[in-house]
Amino acid sequence: MTDVLDRAVEALRRMPPEDRDSMAEAILTVAEGRLPLDIEPEHLPFVLEGLAQLERGEFVEGTPEELVAASFRSRVP
Repeated sequence: MTDVLDRAVEALRRMPPEDRDSMAEAILTVAEGRLPLDIEPEHLPFVLEGLAQLERGEFVEGTPEELVAASFRSRVP
């Protein structure tokens, strides 16, 4: 596997089971060329922006808790 794929699989393994399963299903949907999951119209711009960020290699690693804590630490008082 490539480094990025190894990191993605490892990140999936750290996720809670219910999140991991839904993410794995989404990956399989795309990888197998199946019709995408239903996306609420108001969420579509955010999904498309997230996909564009992935294409550009713009993603942050860490648990949600770590990311939120880091964002609070980085704020200037």
